[in-house]
Amino acid sequence: MSYLVLARKWRPKTFHEVTGQSHVVQALENALTSGRVHHAFLFAGTRGVGKTTIARILAKALNCENGVTAEPCGTCSACVAVDEGRFVDLIEVDAASRTGVDDTRELLENVQYTPAAGRFKVYLIDEVHMLSRQSFNALLKTLEEPPPHVKFLFATTDPQKLPVTVLSRCLQFNLKRLTMKQIVGRMQQICSAEDLDAETPALNRLGRAAAGSMRDGLSLLDQALAYGAERLTDTDVAEMLGSMDRQRIIELIDLVAAGQGADLIAAIHRLDELVPDYETLLGDIATALQRIAVIQVAGADAVEDEDELQSLVRLAESIDAESVQLYYQIAVMGRADLPLAPDPRLGFEMALLRMLAFRPTMPETAAESPRGASTPQGAPSAPRLAKPKPRPTRRDPAPVPRKEPAAPKRVQSVVADGPVEDIDDWPGFVATLSLDGAAQQLAANSALEAFSPFEMRLCVERCNESLLTDYLKGRLSAVIRQRVGSDIAVHFSITDNPLETAAARAAERRQAGMRKAQAAIEDDPGVRQIVDVFNGEIVADSIRPIDQESPGQGEQK
Repeated sequence: MSYLVLARKWRPKTFHEVTGQSHVVQALENALTSGRVHHAFLFAGTRGVGKTTIARILAKALNCENGVTAEPCGTCSACVAVDEGRFVDLIEVDAASRTGVDDTRELLENVQYTPAAGRFKVYLIDEVHMLSRQSFNALLKTLEEPPPHVKFLFATTDPQKLPVTVLSRCLQFNLKRLTMKQIVGRMQQICSAEDLDAETPALNRLGRAAAGSMRDGLSLLDQALAYGAERLTDTDVAEMLGSMDRQRIIELIDLVAAGQGADLIAAIHRLDELVPDYETLLGDIATALQRIAVIQVAGADAVEDEDELQSLVRLAESIDAESVQLYYQIAVMGRADLPLAPDPRLGFEMALLRMLAFRPTMPETAAESPRGASTPQGAPSAPRLAKPKPRPTRRDPAPVPRKEPAAPKRVQSVVADGPVEDIDDWPGFVATLSLDGAAQQLAANSALEAFSPFEMRLCVERCNESLLTDYLKGRLSAVIRQRVGSDIAVHFSITDNPLETAAARAAERRQAGMRKAQAAIEDDPGVRQIVDVFNGEIVADSIRPIDQESPGQGEQK
C-alpha cells in the first residue's frame, strides 16, 4: 500500500481548515454567500502557504451539489471528485511546463462549451507567471469577458512578472507567510490525530526550519518521523537538520561576552567533533542574538515559544545593547563570508573571533560603567560591557577648526581593541589608499560622516554625484575593507553642503601656492623694473608655483 505524505493527507478541505490566511478566506466566504463571485482570481504568495489549496476549495464551493456555498458539504460526488483530483470540470494546468502560446490556445478552445458535470468550468493555472508574453496575449480577451460558466483561478509566487493587463482583470489576494506558532500548532494537531509521540522542542525546531511554509514544515515532519522511527525527539531533529543544541549556542555567546578566548576555541573544537552545518550554526547564533535584543527592548513576554528563555534573559541583562547589535551584524555577515573561507569551520571560528576582537573594553571599576549600575543578579562573573575609552595613540577627540563655510559635525567613531587606522583625518587617510583613476577621484571628493567597527558612512557633494557608480563604490569599499576590516559596511550619501575632502584640501593648497607665487613675482625688483621700463603687464595666468612646474623650470612671467 502506497504511503500518502502528510502534506497531502492533511491538506485542508474546507475554508475553516486553512491556517493563517483569514483575510483571504473571509473575502471568499462573503463573496460566495452574497453571490458576488468574480470570474478571475489571482492568489499570490511564497511556496507552501495555501495558494492551490484555497483555489481547489473555491472550485469545490462553486460546484457543490448543494449549491454555491461557503461551506461545501464534502460528501457529494462533485466535492469528492475535486478532493480526489478527478473532477472533469476542474482543469488544472502547470504553466511552468506549458508556457507556449499553442498550449494556451488549445486550452481556450474548450472554454465556450458548457460544463460536463458541474455548475462551473474552473481553470486553475499554477505558476501563471511562467507563461510567455504571447500566451498572456492569447488569454487576455477571454480573461476579460469569459462565458458565464467559466472561472479562472491563478496561483503564482512572483506576481511582479505578470503583465498589468492581466492583473487589472483579476481579484488579487496576497497570502502571508505563516508564523512559527501557526505551523507548530498545525503539526501538534496532526501528531495528535496520527497518535505520534512528538516532543514540543522538536516541533518548535521544525517550525523554525519551515521558514513560513506549511508544506515545508509538514515535509520536514515526515522526514523527522522517518529519521526517528516514528518518534520525534529534539535530539534527532537537531541531527537531521544539522542544527545544534540551543544550550551550546548560549554557551558560545556567553564565552564571547565574557571575553574568554581560550575557552571559546576549546568550545569550537568540541563542536567540530559533531560535524555541524556551520552556516546554520551562525544563523542560530544570529537568531539567539535577535531574541536577546527583543528582550532588552520589550521584555521576556515579547519572545514566544523560546525553549531557552531563562538563559536569554540572563544574557540580555549581562550584555549591553550595543554589543548585541555588533555581534548580530558579525554573525549575519559571517554567513555571507562563509563560502569564501578556506574551510567552513575556519570561517565560523573567525566570525566568533571577530566578535571577540571588536568586543568593547571592560571598565576598570564599577564607577566607570556607562550605566553606573552593578552586575544584575544571576549574570556571569564578567561585569557589564562598557563603551570603549579612547586609545592613547589617537588624536585628541576635541573638535578641530574647519575652513569650509559651514562647520560639519564631528565624526563619531568607535575603536576596537586591535590596531585600527586613525581615520578621523579623512583627507589624510585618503592619501594613503592604493587607488588610481576615477576611484581615487571618488575617494578624494568624499568626506567621512560616521564610522564604527561595522559601518562607515561617506558623503559626497551633489556636484560630484556622477562618481557614485556601482563599480567605483565597489572599488573604494574593497580598499577600505582591506585597511579597516573585512566586515565593515560602506554606505554613500549625497549632500548639498560643502565638505572637507582631500580634493578640497588640495585645491586650497594650490590656491595658497598661487597667491604666494603671484606675490613673489609682483614684489620681485627685477620684474618691477622690466614692467616700468617696457610699460609691461604681468599675465597672472602664466604664473605657476614652483611645486607645480615641470622639472627644470623656474617661475614663469
